[in-house]
Amino acid sequence: MNIILNPLQKKILLIVAFIAVFGAGFLAAKNTTQCPVCKPEAVNFSLFWDAYNKLHEHYIDSNIDEKKLIYGAIAGMTRSLGDPYTDFFNPEQAKMFQQDLAGSFDGIGVEIALKKEQLTVVAPLKGMPGERAGLLAGDQIVKINGKSTFEMPIDEAAGTIRGKKGTSVTLTIYREGWEQAKDIVIVRDTIKVETIYWELKQGDVAYINIAQFGQTLTADFRKVAYEILQSPAKKIVLDLRNNPGGYLEVSQNVAGWFLKPGQVVTIEDFGDGKKHEYKAEGNGALVQYPTVVLINKGSASASEILAGALRDNRNAQLIGEKSFGKGSVQEVVELQDGSSFLKITIAKWLTPKGNLIAEVGLTPDVKVEMTSEDEEAKKDPQLDKALEIVKGLQ
Repeated sequence: MNIILNPLQKKILLIVAFIAVFGAGFLAAKNTTQCPVCKPEAVNFSLFWDAYNKLHEHYIDSNIDEKKLIYGAIAGMTRSLGDPYTDFFNPEQAKMFQQDLAGSFDGIGVEIALKKEQLTVVAPLKGMPGERAGLLAGDQIVKINGKSTFEMPIDEAAGTIRGKKGTSVTLTIYREGWEQAKDIVIVRDTIKVETIYWELKQGDVAYINIAQFGQTLTADFRKVAYEILQSPAKKIVLDLRNNPGGYLEVSQNVAGWFLKPGQVVTIEDFGDGKKHEYKAEGNGALVQYPTVVLINKGSASASEILAGALRDNRNAQLIGEKSFGKGSVQEVVELQDGSSFLKITIAKWLTPKGNLIAEVGLTPDVKVEMTSEDEEAKKDPQLDKALEIVKGLQ
């Protein structure tokens, strides 16, 4: 899940009557030979309208879908930037995006992203069809229903994978260590994301698992925190594995329970020398609890921000595998039709000590790999190591 700044909702997400509204601007633009915001050396914008007109003049089918034509042109502009996180969302995709944030939709329950130009599983959600079918963080999706994902836009991939409950989708998966890719058939279901779970382990260790930084987590974490404060727990294992991210302000709020007020949670770097610090604003009620953090290849975005904040501020050890490395900021800019928007990368996230997250990720202090044999045997050596380490902390 991208982290996005939405100026309309005043939220940062760490994670989707056109002709009547667009018509006036469309006609005015046709009479403009230069883009008003382009640099002087930029291509003459009339080239676009020349191509548009020639398609109408020469294309064999006169019933051209104007919406698809314009949507396709906008999507092409965003893809030409070469940034997998700068996207155009048409009205249908925008609706899907909002459903994702609400935490309930039909699909297979897997977060995907482009990593080194390859469609990759970021995190399969716990207990959802993708995980039940055996998908793991880091799996490469080579084909969807037999169609190659090479150069497939991520929004198209997500839309193809998603579908009605009870229907199936076939993903061709390649995993490191496999000799060849394998087809995995997954039956779609209604996806309801439970944001947090906790239990007491070994008598005095609060094990907290956060699935994503969704809309409800702030209230849910407050409830969990009060339960922990009233429990025999003296130490904490915070599990951020397979957590694809969510709202920055939710991650910042959770950090406020573990950090002292005023400590830096993350730094927003705009690349032009301008930076903005986000600081802990909570009550710090869990500061006194020795804490370790679990991460893996599915820990991305907001979860990387929280993990980095705890390590840089409290020397909390990170245990597991290197995180995904999704550390850029996207701004959601609503377009004038009111039902579609652009998601534009505007900055990158740094840890409180100034370390870059994007494309780099967080390297664990204690590396513990989870093998397919461990998965099949229902073993969790990463959690075992975390419990061993936290028990020795004072």
